[in-house]
Amino acid sequence: MADGERSSAVTGRSTGLVDILDRVLDKGLVIAGDIKVSLANVELLTIQIRLLVCSIDKAEQIGLNWWRYDTALSRGGSADRSLEQEDLRAQIASLQQQIEKLTAVLGTREPARPARGRRRARGE
Repeated sequence: MADGERSSAVTGRSTGLVDILDRVLDKGLVIAGDIKVSLANVELLTIQIRLLVCSIDKAEQIGLNWWRYDTALSRGGSADRSLEQEDLRAQIASLQQQIEKLTAVLGTREPARPARGRRRARGE
């Protein structure tokens, strides 16, 4: 086979592969299977495998968009979480200060509560 024939064969294969991949991503491809492990006719383990291969556009068309809400995958994931944590800490500190002010104004402390789920013994 000459070099020109070889390169056209490779180009034809890669074009075919690109077309197939484009079609799969456009239409979607579902692969489903079950793996069952049995011993003496007793089923010990069942694994159900479902795989969907499609483009992001196709996934959104069929209602799959979990990656939009996954904080690990969203833009700035860890930076956004650290800012959110700082904001929550500031809110907690503010609430603690308000509780201390109210406690000082009222001059009383909240009585200790027994732990939940703990029953009092008779005579207490």
